[in-house]
Amino acid sequence: MEALIPVINKLQDVFNTVGADIIQLPQIAVVGTQSSGKSSVLESLVGRDLLPRGTGIVTRRPLILQLVHIDPEDRRKTSEENGIDGEEWGKFLHTKSKIYTDFDDIRQEIEAETERISGNNKGISDEPIHLKIFSPHVVNLTLVDLPGITKVPVGDQPKDIEIQIRDLILKYISNPNSIILAVTAANTDMATSEALKVAREVDPDGRRTLAVVTKLDLMDAGTDAMDVLMGRVIPVKLGLIGVVNRSQLDINNRKTVSDAIRDEYAFLQKKYPSLANRNGTKYLARTLNRLLMHHIRDCLPELKTRINVLAAQYQSLLSSYGEPVEDKSATLLQLITKFAAEYCHTIEGTAKYIETAELCGGARICYIFHETFGRTLESVDPLGGLTTIDVLTAIRNATGPRPALFVPEVSFELLVKRQVKRLEEPSLRCVELVHEEMQRIIQHCSNYSTQELLRFPKLHDAIVEVVTSLLRKRLPVTNEMVHNLVAIELAYINTKHPDFADACGLMNNNIEEQRRNRMRDLPSAVPRDKAAAGGSQSVGDQADGGTGNWRGMLRKSEDGMSVDKAMSQPSFPASPQKGNAINLLDVPVPVSRKLSAREQRDCEVIERLIKSYFLIVRKNIQDSVPKAVMHFLVNHVKDCLQSELVGQLYKAGLLDDLLTESEDMAQRRYEAADMLKALQKASQVIAEIRETHLW
Repeated sequence: MEALIPVINKLQDVFNTVGADIIQLPQIAVVGTQSSGKSSVLESLVGRDLLPRGTGIVTRRPLILQLVHIDPEDRRKTSEENGIDGEEWGKFLHTKSKIYTDFDDIRQEIEAETERISGNNKGISDEPIHLKIFSPHVVNLTLVDLPGITKVPVGDQPKDIEIQIRDLILKYISNPNSIILAVTAANTDMATSEALKVAREVDPDGRRTLAVVTKLDLMDAGTDAMDVLMGRVIPVKLGLIGVVNRSQLDINNRKTVSDAIRDEYAFLQKKYPSLANRNGTKYLARTLNRLLMHHIRDCLPELKTRINVLAAQYQSLLSSYGEPVEDKSATLLQLITKFAAEYCHTIEGTAKYIETAELCGGARICYIFHETFGRTLESVDPLGGLTTIDVLTAIRNATGPRPALFVPEVSFELLVKRQVKRLEEPSLRCVELVHEEMQRIIQHCSNYSTQELLRFPKLHDAIVEVVTSLLRKRLPVTNEMVHNLVAIELAYINTKHPDFADACGLMNNNIEEQRRNRMRDLPSAVPRDKAAAGGSQSVGDQADGGTGNWRGMLRKSEDGMSVDKAMSQPSFPASPQKGNAINLLDVPVPVSRKLSAREQRDCEVIERLIKSYFLIVRKNIQDSVPKAVMHFLVNHVKDCLQSELVGQLYKAGLLDDLLTESEDMAQRRYEAADMLKALQKASQVIAEIRETHLW
């Protein structure tokens, strides 16, 4: 199981090269308040002075510290290969392959790198410094030294320095694969420990929190940390470990870490003899090593799955970016052909990417034909905008100066044409809707189906322009055809149409039946012959051109005038709707009175004929307009699209311009390739671990 920590270190190296945080690797994050002794604990674990020391905020950037244990034999072999003189050395990620054997140089490099990013006046940064230490005196560990929790800004620190540091700490300890090393000074009250408070926020159960109590030797005289170390004050599941660090005076006097560890052991034996074997820096190092190994073992299956999933995602992403173009001519032809095929497939409903959120392509066109257009036509009233007075006026106008004995056919023809004309507007609107949907299909193909087009924005724009132009050219042709369909219906009113003849026969039977019913319903006190004569007289009044006709109308008019005057309505003698005053010199017009039986019958006949014929025409239009749109617009575009695109775009002079990639595409392809390489390498590293290594 010792092999697990080097594996994680390898993974960390792999992902550091691409600067990615997409994989949450197991590591130990050191958290504590400012000057609580975090860096001192890390130095004790390394066994050398390598971190910047002092008062105030010293750690101003996260330091990812990888401790790599090497055997003496490996050390000798590596020393010979790399020309290293010494048994311990360090390497920074940002200095590439440079080897540091002097730990003072390492400390100076950390200080220089911190100031380079964070400035030289107490500012902080979340960009980490990566340091790897090789030594026979360390155990395999991966630790992150974080800036200390502070409350009051100093120097040129911003006012929200507390929030910035807190967010930085949470970024590292929120990783579910990290172990939290909460450092608290023994000469403060554990109940006020900021480190434990922050740790508890992200790890309420305490399953990955280990507490370290520093400065045991600086407690007030007469007090000890027995209760704290026994876990009686604040229990921590992974335990509490007490350590004694070097004082600033010791550091100034160049006291070595090994001497400090020896003095620490003596202090613990004297002060806490019963707990000496479960405290101290050496015990802390072993405990951290054990915890990290077990933690890595638990995280490894999930980590392996995550790396494989990400590798598949980046492989797919890289494929969508495509390969750099070598044969431009073949690539252009291929892209044009693919777009044309996808456009046609979307119309036919055989596209690879089926839209689930809304209707699209051919399905939408079908919906426009049968739902939108069909329902709109069905909602058109055959007699809409036509009143009884309009019908009666048309009949009178069609007879000219001579009163007619029968209903003139011309009036029917004029009125039915007027009604059929109303079908033209919804038909043209149907063409417009289909045209809009054909435009939308272009965008659909660009977004979902032909990802390669997004690589070449100029080619994409050119294709959109060509298809839009083709659709624009076909729109007037289709509109003209639909206009002609309505004009054809208006050109010849076929009263011999089989459906119309049947409707007329049925209507005549209904009228005869109604006449018989009216005769049957007359009161018994009125003789039928008189009633019939009265009826004939009223009909005769309409047909007779003599003076008796006008006298009758005048009488009826005079009877109606008293009512009209009472209603105080203005008179419009020449209007068919108003007939308040009749003058012999005026043109004869219908008056506002109850229609006679003849007039009612004539209007009813015309209305029924109009309705019957209108329904026949509507049925024809409902059937022929979608066919015309399909032939002149949809199918024509499908058939001509590829040849139009090739003719307009497949030209030697346009190749270089059209196949110019967008500026960031090459960069994104390069980054995706790097990440994929890193993930594949990480997958290989994990695959090397055998099940036996885990136990």
